[in-house]
Amino acid sequence: MKIVYIYSTLAATGGTERMIVEKANYLAEHFGYDVTIITCFQLPNEDNFFAVSQKVKQINLEIPYFSQYKYKYPKRLWIKWQLNKQLKDCMKKTVEQIDPDILIGVSRFNAIYISTLKCRAKKVIECHEVRYNTLNETGVTRSFLTRLFINIYGYLYFRTIERNADIVVTLTEKDRYLWRRAKRTEVIPNFSVMTISQQSDCTQKRVIAVGRLEWEKGFGRLVQAWSIVSTKHPDWHLDIFGKGVMYDTLQSLIKLYKASNVSLHSVTPNISQEYANSSICAVTSYFEGFSLVLLEAIKHGLPCVAFDCPFGPGSIIDDARCGFLVVEGDVRLFAERLCRLIEDEVLRKLFSKNAVERAKHFDTDIIMNQWKDLFEGLIS
Repeated sequence: MKIVYIYSTLAATGGTERMIVEKANYLAEHFGYDVTIITCFQLPNEDNFFAVSQKVKQINLEIPYFSQYKYKYPKRLWIKWQLNKQLKDCMKKTVEQIDPDILIGVSRFNAIYISTLKCRAKKVIECHEVRYNTLNETGVTRSFLTRLFINIYGYLYFRTIERNADIVVTLTEKDRYLWRRAKRTEVIPNFSVMTISQQSDCTQKRVIAVGRLEWEKGFGRLVQAWSIVSTKHPDWHLDIFGKGVMYDTLQSLIKLYKASNVSLHSVTPNISQEYANSSICAVTSYFEGFSLVLLEAIKHGLPCVAFDCPFGPGSIIDDARCGFLVVEGDVRLFAERLCRLIEDEVLRKLFSKNAVERAKHFDTDIIMNQWKDLFEGLIS
């Protein structure tokens, strides 16, 4: 079976990039499929962040898409049109040469192009983001006309995908419901192949948070919650791992909220050891397609506290069994839940035991066999 993934770049460090690589590697190494990853914007000087198996082919179209931002309007629109045309032509030609059985568009990236591409392949749109956050960036103030345009464009965009894709695969049941007008939908959650050399014993006075330092990850409200926690428990420490545009803003918020014992760290290849050296994991995202951070945390036996945002945390965390789901936006309650776990070591260790059991539901072999059944069912 020939399978092709199409995505923007594998040079980034996000969860989506990691899952593409891990799934492609597994399909090639365990099932013997002929797997190719086509990246559209990855340039010759950009290396993959995650290791791609030698059994997986990779083709970089090397479209200099971001060069459009060197120009001002209206010239930028002309450059963007040229780049989009180049992208569609190169994508079409490359797919025709490979002639795959299955063509997979990942997340929002060019899903409309992929679902309408003329070829014999069955077209799968794999959603890693909440549908209604795909086009409309939450937290950004826009005019009425801009919002109207986005809503109309979004409707046409999604209806085109629903009419043309053979199947839309989501990470959670709630997100699947938003795609109910598609020809067919399935739910297949993510997994993590992170090697666990040591689990947490939940005795370290440390809370960990991991993710891109971007607005949607909500680290600003984590700092706000921690300002409450650190006042009650000055012997505990919060460590945030990630990089992004919010770094300076977060440093300012730490000072503004007078939050003590907070450290910002860059991305580390030894994040497993950091999980093991922590006792609680905090996730404060405004939205999640599926939180790999939560999954990695419970595999390490970490109790978790997360906002019950759309839609990922609620599909991973059993509330009051392996962690706490907090009403979206209630920062004070979030701080209270952290304090409860900090103050009750017996509860932390009970949640830790339950977390390890919960993680077994997302075993790699179980999830990848779901993909195998899906692919073979599509082409048969």
